[in-house]
Amino acid sequence: MTNNRECPSCGAGGMELFFEQRSVPTNSCILMATPEEAKSYPRGNIDLCFCPQCGFISNMAFDAKLTEYSGRYEETQGFSGTFNKFHKNLADRLIKKYDLHGKDVIEIGCGKGEFITMLSELGDNHGVGFDPGYREDRNISKAAKNVKFITDFYSEKYTDYKADFVCCKMTLEHIHPTHSFMDTVRRSIGERPDTIVFFQIPEATRILKEVALEDIYYEHCSYFTPGSLARLFRRSGFNVLSLETEYGDQYLTIEAMPGADDDQAPLPEENDLKKVREYVATFPQRFAEKQNQWLQRLAEYKSQKKKVVLWGSGSKGVSFLTMFDHDNSVEYAVDINPHRQGYYMSGTGQKIIAPSVLAEYKPDVVLVMNQIYCDEIGRDLQKMGLSPDIVAL
Repeated sequence: MTNNRECPSCGAGGMELFFEQRSVPTNSCILMATPEEAKSYPRGNIDLCFCPQCGFISNMAFDAKLTEYSGRYEETQGFSGTFNKFHKNLADRLIKKYDLHGKDVIEIGCGKGEFITMLSELGDNHGVGFDPGYREDRNISKAAKNVKFITDFYSEKYTDYKADFVCCKMTLEHIHPTHSFMDTVRRSIGERPDTIVFFQIPEATRILKEVALEDIYYEHCSYFTPGSLARLFRRSGFNVLSLETEYGDQYLTIEAMPGADDDQAPLPEENDLKKVREYVATFPQRFAEKQNQWLQRLAEYKSQKKKVVLWGSGSKGVSFLTMFDHDNSVEYAVDINPHRQGYYMSGTGQKIIAPSVLAEYKPDVVLVMNQIYCDEIGRDLQKMGLSPDIVAL
């Protein structure tokens, strides 16, 4: 199906609708105090459209007014040893590669401030972090004194903040007018040609190829492959230095700097438009097949009276339950983040519990929302003397 809506990334018309989902919660990480609040939270639609010109994928039904980013937005992954090891290695690598010592750094979408604080700690840098959901009471690092936190969205009014290094992690996918946003970033750099820009986002090729249905949810309105991301950056006045996939190929990273070098050859990773087009064409059928498999599996668990819990109460968990838990097959959601425990899953209302509760509950099946945490979760269960079936998405 083709329509005349313009691509938010390249401006071309004729985006192709290939996936629809109706009545999904418009926030996955907002803390819900009661099951009733969770179940009645506002809902929206997902219309995933593919741009055949640049390869960008966007939810063209997205309405930013339906989303909320505030102090009750609880997104941090910082309670996982697996994630913290990755995060520190990433900070170490960037500091070493770009000699980030005594420099000025900016992070757009800094969350609870972990990464920009780490850059300050490890490189003696000074920074500015932007995020409406930042909580000062959660940042106990002494290095936080070297960072100014602005509890607001980064926008045109902050372009007077300059830096040697600009990073933006797991934020661009939440922004619908992507080209407009990147133009703002480029204007803020101005005539500082040595400024390094680092972005990290979910990698969309994997989502399409593996039908990672848990990674499709309302807040993620923009989906990038290496090629579509690089094309956006070049169009916005950047030279692309590198494109990488990390964290089990879940994250896509780009490193760039200001410039408009028309002679710069595209990186090999950018040549993906044909492959992505093929994945998009077959996605609806493959999605339906995977959806049926999960519905059958959950029905079997229920008929066998198995106690099933979901591990990971964030966006992936909300997406999974919204799609599949139509008959309360899953009783609880488990999360190691103490700030999420005691609250309820947006849309479906399951209570979020601490892992320690499982020692008494004794689940038969643990559904792991992110395969990369299976070893960590397995060790935690073993310490409690539990040996349920661990099933990763």
